[in-house]
Amino acid sequence: ANPVRPHMLLFNSTHSHAILSFVTSGHVVIFNAATRTPVACIRTSVGAGGAPQAHAAFPAPDDSYILVANQNGKLLERINANFATNIFALDNAATINLATCTTPNGAACQDAGLRPDNAPICPIVDSSSTLGFITLRGGGLFVVNPKATPMEIIAEYDRTTVHGNGCGGIQAAGLMYVNSGGGTAGNQEEFDVYSFPLSGYSALNPVNMPAPDLLYSDDSGERDSHGMTVTKHERYVWVLDRAINVAEIFDTETGANINTVNLNEGAPAGLAPDLADRSPSGNRIFVSLRGPNPLSGDPHVSTGSTPGLGVIQVKEGGVTGVLKSIVPIHNIDAGGIERADAHGIRVRLK
Repeated sequence: ANPVRPHMLLFNSTHSHAILSFVTSGHVVIFNAATRTPVACIRTSVGAGGAPQAHAAFPAPDDSYILVANQNGKLLERINANFATNIFALDNAATINLATCTTPNGAACQDAGLRPDNAPICPIVDSSSTLGFITLRGGGLFVVNPKATPMEIIAEYDRTTVHGNGCGGIQAAGLMYVNSGGGTAGNQEEFDVYSFPLSGYSALNPVNMPAPDLLYSDDSGERDSHGMTVTKHERYVWVLDRAINVAEIFDTETGANINTVNLNEGAPAGLAPDLADRSPSGNRIFVSLRGPNPLSGDPHVSTGSTPGLGVIQVKEGGVTGVLKSIVPIHNIDAGGIERADAHGIRVRLK
């Protein structure tokens, strides 16, 4: 197995560059997307865990920075970016130490009752590039101003309001959709979906304000809300479940959960659909499928049977769909063991 573990893959606004995070080594590598040539390699800082980690690195839509979740280091870090000149620099003055900081309301950022484990999972950036939604492993969430130096917490949520291990986050129809789920020590497997407003954030607000809407909640166990994508015209949001191999579909006009697509139908069992992106035409959703020996995540929910790419045909404008094909990938080691494990996925626009 590769010890550096490439993890999340995203593109900048023009798709000229790809940003790939390496979770265990803590590196963020920026590639020329057309040539697949690396142009910069930046290592995150040593934090609470004694080693750097880069679980996810999200580029701002205005291309001015890359927001990095240094997971076990419990740091939120910013890489200042100039994609035109290929100049990228870690801005240490911008960092928020989520293990030791204090919230605007005077509470400890990491607190046994409020937010017991502030390992950042995904730092989702809104379309204006002025809001960052930071999901946390132990529950709770921070909204930050990513352009301030140091970055500033402008909203704080506790674990009862937003559950732990959120990874999916996507803006659609004037709202930010965020999930929680996944199973790690202290967190049962669950499937929750929230919608957050895109205005009203201030360090002067009381806790848990502005309030998100809880659109869906299944905390019965054996669920794992993970990747998200949005259909064409931002009409529906799809949220994948790695544990039971389904996609829950939400209407962005009403917030209602309107359908469940069963990806087990006509396919091998236990696909563990992870992350997703749609085609430009909107008629396909491409899904990464995990392998039998996952390199990241709790093996209970991230172990898949058929590593590779799943292709979903979208029907009825996004109301439903069907898994049409699987493109397998393989990485057989010297002992004959399958090590392939698809995770990050993005459709590049040329």
